[in-house]
Amino acid sequence: MWIWIGFIAIITVFLALDLGVFHKEDHEIKSKEAATWTAVWVSIALGFSGVIYWLFSGGHLENPTGLTPGSATLKYITGYLIELSLSIDNVFVIAVIFSAFSIPPKYQHRVLFWGILGAIVFRGLMILFGVALINRFDWIIYVFGAFLLYTAFRMLRADDHDFNPQNSWVFRQLKKVFPITATLQGHDFFVRRMGLVAATPLFVALIIIELTDILFALDSIPAILAITADPFIVFSSNILAILGLRSMYFLISRMLQKFRYINYSLVVILAFVGLKMIFSHHIHLPEWVSLTVISTSLIAGILFSVYIPEKNSGSADPS
Repeated sequence: MWIWIGFIAIITVFLALDLGVFHKEDHEIKSKEAATWTAVWVSIALGFSGVIYWLFSGGHLENPTGLTPGSATLKYITGYLIELSLSIDNVFVIAVIFSAFSIPPKYQHRVLFWGILGAIVFRGLMILFGVALINRFDWIIYVFGAFLLYTAFRMLRADDHDFNPQNSWVFRQLKKVFPITATLQGHDFFVRRMGLVAATPLFVALIIIELTDILFALDSIPAILAITADPFIVFSSNILAILGLRSMYFLISRMLQKFRYINYSLVVILAFVGLKMIFSHHIHLPEWVSLTVISTSLIAGILFSVYIPEKNSGSADPS
């Protein structure tokens, strides 16, 4: 219990320093700053693998699945890479939401901060619920596996992202609850107009991002549960991946069109994890196999995007 309390306390300190010290003043996050913070969060997450090894080697943490220290460390790193890779699609949706509601770049970090805070709470609940289901009902792992295969197929068939936040059911319901202003009032989520409290586009973007993350978690939580059902590994790898999502958004959101083959990498990862869950009671793959498949898929998607030219890139050349 103390390990859980300590981990949550550390995450709380990280978030307080992030908003209260390093990003106290609203400003646009440039690529250099985003790259620096991405490196910081990835280093912290990968460095935490040493903590995982220490916890499992010293018996400091309850070990319901009987993992060895080396196995626990590999499962943590694999789970972290899964969550980080699946976050790439989330980055695209966040960019669409910010564009739809004309959120200025200097306020985007503030929206993402509160969105991440809510995501930590909701994902924690979903992880506890998912682990409890797997521990109580063995057959639920087949349901999760089939759902991931369906998600991979749906992602493969999708030609593009036609999501329009202003046409969404959530936006229509928010308009029934709060008056919504068309203009911003600094970084405030609510303003008072003619005696009424009205929501600004910042609040609308926050709610839609929050609910969108919950939808993405329906894919990512079963995916990491295919790697391990240890609740602390699932929770810590998931949360540390989420913390790095903000800086990763500012780093890659401008380059998403260049990484056009990343979508296929995500299809391979989801399909692999789905099959792994379905056959988990019959085939037991070593941890390094999952780590290799996920890493190779991501690297291949990036390399294909960089070195394979677009079909229309030379169509304007008269020769």
